Amino acid sequence: MASAANKKSKLIYTLAAWTISGMIFFPILWTLITSFKTEAEAISATPALFAFDWTLENYQDVLARSPYFDHFWNSVVISLGSSLLGLLIAVPAAWSMAFVQTKKTKNLLMWMLSTKMLPPVGVLIPIYLLFRDFALLDTKLGLVIVMTLINLPIMVWMLYTYFREIPGEILEASRMDGATIGEEIFHVLLPIALPGIASTLLLNVILAWNEAFWTLILTAANAAPLTAFIASYSSPEGLFYAKLSAASAMAIVPILILGWFSQKQLVRGLSFGAVK
Repeated sequence: MASAANKKSKLIYTLAAWTISGMIFFPILWTLITSFKTEAEAISATPALFAFDWTLENYQDVLARSPYFDHFWNSVVISLGSSLLGLLIAVPAAWSMAFVQTKKTKNLLMWMLSTKMLPPVGVLIPIYLLFRDFALLDTKLGLVIVMTLINLPIMVWMLYTYFREIPGEILEASRMDGATIGEEIFHVLLPIALPGIASTLLLNVILAWNEAFWTLILTAANAAPLTAFIASYSSPEGLFYAKLSAASAMAIVPILILGWFSQKQLVRGLSFGAVK
């Protein structure tokens, strides 16, 4: 009886998981399929899912109209640069909160997390004026700074949960052997926490890659990443759905591939410390 009930529960959970996964993936699948349609087929009142004349015309038009690889390179520099800069700040911050705790540590962590609840538009004007005065508008450096700041709370929280799982006795032993704080972090802590650091880095790359609000506000042409590249296909004349889908597919496929190959690290990073 118990075995049959367990199998039934497992089947229900499996079906629910596949259903939810299908609902999440369907918009991506629809975008990919639409990118191979003509504009007439894309806006048809009864769009066909597979039975249509497949074409690469939209991809050819997108590549001919826009410098895709310039936008792609900007996305790589901004997402990777902000992730590495964030790690330089988040690692020592998470170390101090995990191993040199005070009565205010938890309050500080909660305050950092609460900043993610602030609507970006609430700080739009001061950030825009600061960027204008420091000549950071439409620069990759400016976007690296912004991406670092907006994703830093998540990076600190993820690293904090990893560091809390490391026995403090290991670090105490290194101190007894005469290790300095820098040696303790770089030669003892980082090698042990490398999986957590890698998953934190990967998650931040994905978040920075997908950020659209700040990229559309703070860039024009020189530093515009792929999110701005997609937005360029919305014009006063209307939306070109097929070309917009092609541009979207060219922007999301690289990060989908990265996410697919690093899914184990990402899942472990997001769930680590959840069950104790």
